[in-house]
Amino acid sequence: MTSTMQAVIAKQPGGPEVLELINRPCPVPGDGEMLVRVRAAGINRPDVMQRQGNYPPPPGASDVLGLELAGTVEAVGPNVQRFKQGDRVMALVHSGAYADWAIVQEGATLPIPDCLEFIEAAAFPETFFTVWSNVFERARLAPGETILIHGGTSGIGTTAISLAKALGSRVIATAGSHEKCKACLDLGADAAINYRGEDFVTECKALTDGRGPDVILDMVGGDYIARNLEAIAVDGRIAQIAFLGGAKAEVDFTPLLMKRVTLTGSTLRARPIEMKAKLADTLRERVLPLIEAGKVKPLIDSVFPLEDVQEAHGRMDAGTHIGKIVLSMQNGEGKAHKGARA
Repeated sequence: MTSTMQAVIAKQPGGPEVLELINRPCPVPGDGEMLVRVRAAGINRPDVMQRQGNYPPPPGASDVLGLELAGTVEAVGPNVQRFKQGDRVMALVHSGAYADWAIVQEGATLPIPDCLEFIEAAAFPETFFTVWSNVFERARLAPGETILIHGGTSGIGTTAISLAKALGSRVIATAGSHEKCKACLDLGADAAINYRGEDFVTECKALTDGRGPDVILDMVGGDYIARNLEAIAVDGRIAQIAFLGGAKAEVDFTPLLMKRVTLTGSTLRARPIEMKAKLADTLRERVLPLIEAGKVKPLIDSVFPLEDVQEAHGRMDAGTHIGKIVLSMQNGEGKAHKGARA
């Protein structure tokens, strides 16, 4: 282990070109924390928002980008009980994942199943924590119910499709091209709607005998807010997790009353470690067995070495990816296989 590390920061708000690889001192783990040798880190939409200056890290958190990682434990701080040096782990972090070394909190860390490589494990924490919290806890999706998943080929979308199908629900997904709709179907979705040429409200009604989906997972916002209320079933639940299409809209909320709709929303990054620890325990119990049984697996779009982080963010910005984009810190083993999906 060296005293310095490489890490990625945004030197100013802007496009992928503002991302810079710098040298930093290696961090030291504190109470309940571990130092992890990072082998791979997932790229997520909040990273892009942070790069653009629209989603700063919580107070006291590192300015190094990255919310999820996979690697091996190098050192443990006081009161760490579940992990030891050499363990393979994947973790959700406030920031700091785009680096050779990172500090993780034990409560937000999970063991990597033997069936997953580091690249796949790095694509797990942010999306699986988010989907479980919003779809299965807040929106209470149950077996036999129908869920509409917007952005079906995003990291969140592919995770939600896989988990909902594995746990017995019917899945309708939206995507913006024939190729992406086919990818949703290949992943297990029962139907896929090309939102560029079809109206998802009309199509959802037709696919559910006029009833509408029981649950909607939406990261678009904007004019989708009103359309989701139109599409949702009576006693349905809408989980809002982002506003890529805008956070403001003119909405007639009458359907919210007439259909007895639950509209819920949340963010994950700034929530307390106690909440994340409970979520990690649930994922360990409910989701890791699905991974180990081969019923669910993170979908990888492409892998880039850390020094090509600008190119990786460019692919995220282009919106052509299907599944997760991952950074590799495995000494050249992660040479970019752009567009190759695992």
